[in-house]
Amino acid sequence: MTADSEFKRRTVLKAGSTAVTATFVATRTATPAAAAQTESSVDITLRVNGHDHRLAVEPRVTLLDALRERLDLTGTKKGCDRGECGACTVLADGRRIKSCLTLAVMRQNTEITTIEGLARGDRLHPLQEAFIRRDALQCGGCTPGQIMSGVACISEGHTRSADEIREWMSGNLCRCACYPNIVAAIQDAAK
Repeated sequence: MTADSEFKRRTVLKAGSTAVTATFVATRTATPAAAAQTESSVDITLRVNGHDHRLAVEPRVTLLDALRERLDLTGTKKGCDRGECGACTVLADGRRIKSCLTLAVMRQNTEITTIEGLARGDRLHPLQEAFIRRDALQCGGCTPGQIMSGVACISEGHTRSADEIREWMSGNLCRCACYPNIVAAIQDAAK
């Protein structure tokens, strides 16, 4: 591009900046009806840990974000946000799911259980106790997802051997490499 060209780099950047600013101002000063059209929300009810929660969410809000940001249940961790690490694992009707890969609106009429819902009062879930006893955690980033997946692994009957546990827990990553202790904790809790 030559200096005499109609589209100079500086001209294009200034035009783009002006357009972005104008768009921002227009959306902030729009009428409530116009704002509602651009920021539509849906009323939903999520049943989490035995309690119903009425929420207004955008249809694109993930279950993970609804749990953490709307219901303040921060035990479920946001790891990769792509379904690769398993830190966001929760139970939906007793089956493990990665909450970063499902929309909150899709989980109405579903019993969601998070790490906060496992303990009964002051009594920890047997797998939570086994994780402590077997020292199956270090940084704690993956621990809630590991425990939720482990609970499902036990209820699904996939605890006949250490190899079987490793296979069925393979969707949950531990950056601290506590895998042998995690397997031992699941074996303990399964007894």
